[in-house]
Amino acid sequence: MVISRRTVLKQLTAALVVSGVIGVAHAAEPFKVGFVYVGPVGDAGWTYAHDQGRQAVEKMFPGKVKTTFVESVPEGADAERVIRKLAQDGNKVIFTTSFGYMNPTLKVAKQFPNTVFLHATGFKSDKNVGTYDVRTYEGAYLAGYVAGLTSKTSKLGVVASVPIPEVVRNIDAFTLGARANNPKATVKVIWINSWYDPAKERQAAETLIAQGVDTLMQNTDSAAVVQTAQEKKVKAFGWDSDMTKFGADAHLAASQINWGVYYTKAVKAAMDGNWKNEPIWWGLKEGMIDLGALNKSLPDDVKKKVAARRADIISGKAPIFAGPIKDNTGAVKVAAGKTMSDGDMHGITWYVEGVEGTVPK
Repeated sequence: MVISRRTVLKQLTAALVVSGVIGVAHAAEPFKVGFVYVGPVGDAGWTYAHDQGRQAVEKMFPGKVKTTFVESVPEGADAERVIRKLAQDGNKVIFTTSFGYMNPTLKVAKQFPNTVFLHATGFKSDKNVGTYDVRTYEGAYLAGYVAGLTSKTSKLGVVASVPIPEVVRNIDAFTLGARANNPKATVKVIWINSWYDPAKERQAAETLIAQGVDTLMQNTDSAAVVQTAQEKKVKAFGWDSDMTKFGADAHLAASQINWGVYYTKAVKAAMDGNWKNEPIWWGLKEGMIDLGALNKSLPDDVKKKVAARRADIISGKAPIFAGPIKDNTGAVKVAAGKTMSDGDMHGITWYVEGVEGTVPK
């Protein structure tokens, strides 16, 4: 039997491939990106908004990026385990999306120096650990601005999560927005000491309504506050995402975060090898937050006033924490003609005039 030269070459090549002498070309592996979420993705709120940002990354880089997320991860030792596993699995960028993940992120990052870790709302960084945040207080201020124009009782309420500066700042901004239109407006606060606990959120909302509050804001992750407002026939604002479907009559508007604005840019920079460790704090100006989903029942003059104030915040004409500002004991915290710095805003631990009670220790 005569064997052709071509057949011999094919057989030899196959043998070399099997033995590993000759490699087979494979398509480039997708760039892997991981996300750690503090709550369930669900269909509203903080974690939902982050997941919308994750999906924006996949849409921006089809076939080139593979994302993975782990939801409902408690802040603590379990977070460290999850973050480490994502790094071990080859994710080149890992976003840890809650304040309590800060120290676990830093600890794991030291073990994976070639991975980029990006932590939301934190203040500690390292060579391969950056921080990013959104100016949620701008959305809170605009919600308060609407509340000041629409509340019938001038009694407003906030269902608050954890007493850290980020949340205190949002409460203060909401109050400043309301009192810009209605100096008589007051704000009651109930802390639930959790980012996501629908039962506690509902109970807090019911308590505030029983105390005469007719408009609610929240800094928590579920739609329970809006649902309760709908049932009790008062008003509320969606938080982090549009919550209209949970209470169409109650829902005045929503402070909506667009994390995709940052996530797509950060991933692109890492893919290109151009990532720089720069703290990010973006807001209305960058399109990372806005007051949207305005209720159709809001009068046109209210919508026009809100739009005008929004434009003035973006242009710098109307900074939110501009003096004179007093705390709720009467002490001047920001003098007339002065504006609070970003550093001072990051560390705020006091209530502005109009908020009842004291910040928990």
